[in-house]
This record gives sequence, C-alpha cells and structure tokens, in this order.
Amino acid sequence: MKKPTIHSAPIPNLPWEPKPEGCLDIVWRYSGNPVIDRRPLPQATAIYNSAVVPFEGEFAGVFRTEYKDRMQHLHTGRSKDGLSWEFHPQEIRLNAGAGECDDFEYGYDPRVTRIDDVYWVTWCNGFHGPTIGVARTKDFREFEQLENAFLPYNRNGVLFPRKINGRFAMLSRPSDTGHTPFGDIFYSESPDMEFWGRHRHVMGKGLSWWQEKKIGAGPSPIETSEGWLLFYHGVIGTCNGLVYSMGAALLDLDQPWRVIARTNQAILMPEAPYETTGFVPNVVFPVTALADGATGRIAIYYGAADTFSALAFCHAAEVIEFLHANSKV
Repeated sequence: MKKPTIHSAPIPNLPWEPKPEGCLDIVWRYSGNPVIDRRPLPQATAIYNSAVVPFEGEFAGVFRTEYKDRMQHLHTGRSKDGLSWEFHPQEIRLNAGAGECDDFEYGYDPRVTRIDDVYWVTWCNGFHGPTIGVARTKDFREFEQLENAFLPYNRNGVLFPRKINGRFAMLSRPSDTGHTPFGDIFYSESPDMEFWGRHRHVMGKGLSWWQEKKIGAGPSPIETSEGWLLFYHGVIGTCNGLVYSMGAALLDLDQPWRVIARTNQAILMPEAPYETTGFVPNVVFPVTALADGATGRIAIYYGAADTFSALAFCHAAEVIEFLHANSKV
C-alpha cells in the first residue's frame, strides 16, 4: 500500500516530540503538558478548547478564556514556538461587517481555519442559545463578524480548509436546549459564508460505547491522499459522569458526508492527571491539528478537564493505517 500523504503546507517549526520508546499508542502526549496552565491571565481561571494556526513564521490563536464568573470570552494569543504563549489582556472586540449581530453574550470552543489569505473564526456563540458564530481576520487584531451560520441550537462549527465543489463547507452538531443529546455531526455548504444549506448527515453517536452519548467535530479536517482526516471527540455517560475522548475518521474528498473509515475505539482518552482532574474531570477535547505537509507529522492541541490546554502528537500515515485496520462505519 502506498504511504498516505497530506496536502498541506510545510510547518518547519511545528511543535514536535518523538514518540517515547516502547509506546504502542498512535497518539502520544507532550512531556511538557499542560502547555497552558491555570490562571494564564489575572482575570481568567482557565484557557482551554482553543484554536492555533501558523502565522507569519510563528503561531497565533483564538482562545476560550474563562473568567472568575465562569463566563466564556475569546482572547488572542501569540507564540514563537507553539509552546510558550502570550495572551492579549483584553478580549476580542468583534466589528459588525457583513452582518448585524447582537451584542456579544458569550463565546467558547473557537476554531480558526485559513482559507486562501483569510483566517476564519467559528465558535459557539450566544444568540438566544448557543449557535455558530463566524468572523474573519487577516492580522489577528481586527475581527469582522458575519451573520451566525445557523439557528440555535448548535455547537462545534468546523470549517474545511478549502472550498468543496466551489462552496465553503462546515461540519456542525445541532443540539437542543439540554446538554446536546442529539449528538450527531452534519455537513453544510455555503456560497458566501452567510447562507448555509445542502445539509447532510455525516455520522452519528453510538457506534461504540466510548462515543455512545454524543460526538462532535474537532480540528479542521486535514486533506490527505486517502480522504479528509477528521479528529473528533466522543462522549460516554458513566456512573461518574461524562467522559470525553478523541477518535478519528476518514471522509470522502468530494462528498465529505460519506464516511470511508472511523475508529471503533478512542485514540486518546483521559488518563493524565491534568485530563482527569480539573473543573470538569475526564475530558480530552481536540480543537487544533497542525499538519506538516513535508513530514506528515501532526500536532494536536486539546482541552484537558475544561481547565488546561495540552498537546499531543501523531503521524498522519500511522493514524490512517490504524483507521483502515480498526474501522467500524
């Protein structure tokens, strides 16, 4: 079998640490975790479930920042190496551009996706309930807010890094007023990033126990020779509460609502102390996957226990091989 390749630009300074000797897992943790610890800003108790992209030879991001009143805000951050971060002390001020949006209520679990020369930000936006907010920036200083993509209630809005069949494409998870019991991932298209339609069901919860309660798209899908590589979170309800883990799937390049392969087991589960202990114990929540097109290496930023930001690593080829060998669709 020909080795899979990833179709993305090289990232020469990708954060990376080789797999520990004797490790049998396909995803392994950074030994310096968590990369963002408690109290990263004076007014904040935690930064987690946040988005990172290469930017001007370094790294920039939009970060879920939780204040002492437990409300969610969005801040920007910069890093030279993707490991040590400096955060802007003031939250992002969104400028109404193509849309006429209400005042900012709350924002959490952002994703940042570069499409051509624009960085698109999607997040869970408070608008009479949670829905998918959309904004764009070129410099991570000025952010122009567009109309919300969908009606409430919706979460985990994740853009594809290029147009598909001439249209912008997004994954999301429609929900209700409760704790997202719907739990399935859907695909939608837009000609202009404002009007969304052509909705398709991608995959549902319940395929196996570790994802029986709900699932949600994580980082922007990575284009590979085998299909779109999607990392996602799955949730199981236990006697001790909900447990969030990470899985992976391959989606068809031209029709991404068609699932080629999907892991029948989690590839990263809450085990480390910073994943099992925190404001919400037992949470691994992937949000960013930086893929180096030159080496096939992937660095995954994920939220841990709704308290910390952590980093894990993998090789695209190993994940795809694992998917084909352990798939359940």
